[in-house]
Amino acid sequence: MEFNEKLQQLRTGKNLTQEQLAEQLYVSRTAIS
Repeated sequence: MEFNEKLQQLRTGKNLTQEQLAEQLYVSRTAIS
């Protein structure tokens, strides 16, 4: 499993949008996508 796939799986498992995760990590949304 690639890192981006694992990140997406964890993010969606916690019902977070890319925007919400980016805010929590203090990065831009494009860094998450």
